[in-house]
Amino acid sequence: MDKLLIRGGGPLDGTIRVSGSKNAALPILAATLLASEPVVVRNLPHLHDITTMIALLRSMGTELIVDETLGVEINGATTNCTTAPYELVKTMRASILVLGPLLARFGHARVSFPGGCAIGSRPVDQHLQGLEAMGAKIDVDEGYITARCEGRLKGAHVFFDMVTVGGTENLLMAAALADGQTILENAAREPEIVDLAECLIAMGAKISGHGSATIVVDGVDRLHGCDYSVMPDRIEAGTYLVAAAATRGRITLKDIAPHTLESVLAKLEDAGAVLTLEDNTISLDMQGRRPKSVNIKTLPYPGFPTDMQAQFTAMNAVAEGVAHVTETIFENRLIQTHEMNRMGAKISVEGNTAMITGIDRLKGAPVMASDLRASASLVIAGLVADGETLVDRIYHIDRGYECIEEKFLALGADIRRLAG
Repeated sequence: MDKLLIRGGGPLDGTIRVSGSKNAALPILAATLLASEPVVVRNLPHLHDITTMIALLRSMGTELIVDETLGVEINGATTNCTTAPYELVKTMRASILVLGPLLARFGHARVSFPGGCAIGSRPVDQHLQGLEAMGAKIDVDEGYITARCEGRLKGAHVFFDMVTVGGTENLLMAAALADGQTILENAAREPEIVDLAECLIAMGAKISGHGSATIVVDGVDRLHGCDYSVMPDRIEAGTYLVAAAATRGRITLKDIAPHTLESVLAKLEDAGAVLTLEDNTISLDMQGRRPKSVNIKTLPYPGFPTDMQAQFTAMNAVAEGVAHVTETIFENRLIQTHEMNRMGAKISVEGNTAMITGIDRLKGAPVMASDLRASASLVIAGLVADGETLVDRIYHIDRGYECIEEKFLALGADIRRLAG
């Protein structure tokens, strides 16, 4: 099992390009199942989860042509199987996103319950309730969700009991081919959902209101092919910005949409960062200063993203002052604090809130990653620690960060991968 060996010390300094968004790419890949013509998807990040989704599509008979430079051409017209097997689904929660497209296009689907990071319960009940409101008959047996409908799904008014990104994505895709109008109330507003909607519109879908809490979809008979480029990864961008802030460094990110990171950038400014924003670049300069502690409370978009909580926790561990970090989305997402305390951090956890008393530097130690974003936070902790930090179980990192050690090397970090 691969590990990352980090020797902490100096500030990060340099320029890197932001990769395509994993959280946008996965539903867009699933959406290609809706089309009766080939779809070209560009700016895909080179990640394990993307490879798994491509393997899942292939397992269902979908023909794909992969070009490392140009992207992936996916021919949904060749799909001849509507089962998503456990062997592929078990490692990636986003595999549930094939349920809506398969059901809408073929009238039936059999999808294993998904796996992913151990950050808490993420039930799919709202996915299923929404599909049932659209006329689907759903059975759950032996770890599989089996869904069927007579003819086309029917447009419906769906109100989500709680904001759900995956549920919004699944029903948005299903509604694109439904008979009649579907209204999704209390829908998630994340930029990745806007990106999915824009891709579906490029395929011929009729969608309005995406980016707001109410999305309206007028179903069409068929979707055609298109050529679409995935948005930049705002979470990857935020991770490198926080790493630079924690190390008192300065970096420039290219190929990023600053407006997708407003809540994160506001907190970085509170921490003392000097930010310069242009159309597709963000520059951060700490001017050699230690960051200031910032309080965080995770909320659905446009609030502070749960996927950035762990990284800010790592920065707060070496910041000036005391910070409170409250996690409201996932119940187990403060688990990385125990590993940081092994590195000398002063973090106490009560319920869903961590109190962090910043110290000047951490101390290197062997640590173990528990999930994707916790992995990134431990890398940041290693960068601001004296001595060597060995991060184990980095397969989590490879699910969400493209060439992470290469990008940190480009920023001057002392980091290398040790083959397991």
